[in-house]
Amino acid sequence: MTTVLLVDDETLIQRSLEKTLLRAGFDVLTAPDCLAGRKLFEKNAGAVDIAVLDLNMPGFDGMPKNDAGFDLLIELKKMKTDLPVVILTAYDEVNKAKDAVSKGASAFFVKGREQGLVELIQKILNS
Repeated sequence: MTTVLLVDDETLIQRSLEKTLLRAGFDVLTAPDCLAGRKLFEKNAGAVDIAVLDLNMPGFDGMPKNDAGFDLLIELKKMKTDLPVVILTAYDEVNKAKDAVSKGASAFFVKGREQGLVELIQKILNS
C-alpha cells in the first residue's frame, strides 16, 4: 500500500484531500503543521512514499508562516533524499512553482481539483 504524508493546516481541505486519497487506495498520514509533519515523518519515514505539503501553514515554531511548506520540504529531504514531494497552494503562482521544484519538490499543485492530485501522485510514483 502506498502511504501519503499530507500536511495542511486547513482542516476542511485536509479532510477532503484525505478522503479523496483514501478512496483512491492510498494510506494517509495527516498533520496540521511543519512540526507535527516532521515528527510524523520521523516515526514513519520507512512507510511514507510521497509527501503532500501545504505551502502556507504554521512553521516549526507554531506560528503561521508563508512558504513554511518549503522549510518542511527541506527537512524531509534531509531524512529521505529520494522522497517525492508535492507542494499545495491555494494560488496559481508560477514563481512559487519554480521555487518548489528548485528546492526539490516533484511538483506543485493548486488546491481545488482533488482528483487531479490523485492523478499527479500516481504519475509521480509510476515515473
